[in-house]
Amino acid sequence: MKKVSDAPQVLNLPAAYYGMVLGIIGMGFAWRYASNIWPVSPRIGDTFIVLAMVIWLLLTLAFIWRLLRFTDSVLMEMRHPVQSSFISLFPATTMLVAMGFASWYRPLALALFSVGVVVQLTYAAWQSAGLWRGQHPQEATTPGLYLPTVANNFISAMACGALGFQDAGYAFLGAGVLSWLSLEPAILQRLRNAGELPGPLRTSLGIQLAPALVACNAWLSVNGGEADAFAKMLFGYGLLQLLFMLRLMPWYLSQPFNVSFWSFSFGVSALASTGLHLGHALDSGFFHTLSVPLFIFTNLIIGLLLLRTLILLLQGKLLIRVDRAQLLKKEH
Repeated sequence: MKKVSDAPQVLNLPAAYYGMVLGIIGMGFAWRYASNIWPVSPRIGDTFIVLAMVIWLLLTLAFIWRLLRFTDSVLMEMRHPVQSSFISLFPATTMLVAMGFASWYRPLALALFSVGVVVQLTYAAWQSAGLWRGQHPQEATTPGLYLPTVANNFISAMACGALGFQDAGYAFLGAGVLSWLSLEPAILQRLRNAGELPGPLRTSLGIQLAPALVACNAWLSVNGGEADAFAKMLFGYGLLQLLFMLRLMPWYLSQPFNVSFWSFSFGVSALASTGLHLGHALDSGFFHTLSVPLFIFTNLIIGLLLLRTLILLLQGKLLIRVDRAQLLKKEH
């Protein structure tokens, strides 16, 4: 007979759940751009964006409640060698939500952007600089380390471009590119030579797809949308990473589907939007030929992630419940 705990249970949603917002809103931006170049309704993109905003709001309310009521559980997450990087998804998604509001209500977009930038820089200084003390375990060197300094600075650059702050956007883009180039050798060295990632961490490799494609998005945001040589080079490296992801797919799928599979989503959605930008710039050629197939592919992936996540929700396996005592125990 299954034993059920008598202890009161509460929801505990780790910061990694914000990964859902990244992919959904990124797909919304891709459809928003598609509505400018194709005869498709802008409501498709707006639907994705609004859905992402709702999820972001619910997760933020849950995170703030946990921070106020179970402070030590958040602090433990912030000090964890792997989970600490995912805390930075809160400011990242806040800035993406700001971009969503930019064309609807600029004052709110500016307010959210300001909060996101301040939090991302503050947290990056605390978390990433803290790694320089030489105590970070090698086995915890995963692509999650890109999030605080690479992803957040690229997203800051994208938001600056959307809000008309081009010079600041270039500064954030530079911070993101150089952070990416300094981290990637260490991460790849660990992946190749320091033993196989355990099952729960394997899907963090989905983040490896994102830097080049999100950098391409950021570059297009601040340079006025010009599909120049640098944008094409970044996109090319992103395509190479996609091939690597496809090669390792059986390895990822050896574990049951869970929320961590959304780590692939931001890179995938960036593949759609950057592909459309580069393909629309020319009437023929390599990028023009690839843009539509890649757009269809990314929609299938995001659709599959949404479907599997909905199934988890209906099965009662999406929302994590833990004994209240587990969240309170560190306070005593």
